[in-house]
Amino acid sequence: GYYGNKSRSVRAANEQVMKSGQYAFRDRRAKKGEFRRLWIQRINAACRLNDISYSRFIAGLNAAGIEVDRKMLADLAVTDAAAFTAVVEQAKAAL
Repeated sequence: GYYGNKSRSVRAANEQVMKSGQYAFRDRRAKKGEFRRLWIQRINAACRLNDISYSRFIAGLNAAGIEVDRKMLADLAVTDAAAFTAVVEQAKAAL
């Protein structure tokens, strides 16, 4: 809950609830970009373990016609390194 005047004064409480709604609205949209950046960092780290940069990896995926989104690639990189390495090899072959 709120503390101080924001929990006791009706006017201050209402103002804070309205502001909290604005923060929630803003951050629901910001969360999407934050997760995309996190996925890219994870993919890049796994790519560099396989001796390829993130940008070359993505270019290779596009050239190979592999349509896997970044969320799935990041999950593969974290949970199944062997499968991710296989995808990287296909991307390298297409370059």
